[in-house]
Amino acid sequence: MEPQLLHEVADSVATVVVHHPAKRNAMTAAMWRALPPLLDDLAADPAVRVLVLTGEGATFCAGADIATLRESPEPAQRLAVLAEEALAAFPKPTLAAIRGHCVGGGAQLAAACDLRIAEESALFGVTPAKLGVVYAASSTRRLVALTGPATAKYLLFSGELIDAARALRTGLVDEVLPEGELGKRVAEFTRVLASRSRLTQAAAKEFANGRTDRDAHWAEQARGSGDTAEGVAAFLERRPPRFGWSAATPG
Repeated sequence: MEPQLLHEVADSVATVVVHHPAKRNAMTAAMWRALPPLLDDLAADPAVRVLVLTGEGATFCAGADIATLRESPEPAQRLAVLAEEALAAFPKPTLAAIRGHCVGGGAQLAAACDLRIAEESALFGVTPAKLGVVYAASSTRRLVALTGPATAKYLLFSGELIDAARALRTGLVDEVLPEGELGKRVAEFTRVLASRSRLTQAAAKEFANGRTDRDAHWAEQARGSGDTAEGVAAFLERRPPRFGWSAATPG
């Protein structure tokens, strides 16, 4: 099978798989280009409540496939940044499910997700210093926001790999699981995310990502959504809530 991004939608969860196992799921130029339009399609799909990004087999993503990117007429870094920004802007919760190597462009993609869950054998690295590449300002700021400046500088200056335990301590990942438990945990947690209020999630994501000038917009959305009334009623009646807001709901 050619290197590509595979995807499926089941039980409100879209799963995107980086598939290039011959090169530890390294991203080709075609794969970088394919990610933004794929994300647009999934964002517009009302059946999708959560997005999971993962890699084929035992590796998340070992970065860019340098051999193919070298042949591309487009700057390799620009392709990666456009894909990263599209993932960061995805309007629904995103989760990176990480096994094995999460390095270079793979770490960029993981950092662009809202949440990251990893197996304990995972390895992480941000490696532009090994190639003489200037890491994009947006990518650097995102890394600093996750790990703090000291760890971001360690990763960027050295290009060294760190293990999952250190990634957890520094905020690069949110949970670390024993081998074999990642799939079960991701399935459980995505069910939780899919059951919660999309209104709350959308507003929180926008605010957390630095958009702080839309309180009035989200207050109007909340007034017209019925989600608060449903959430309170469900709590008092001891039943699961049936939230109805979506981005298409008139506000």
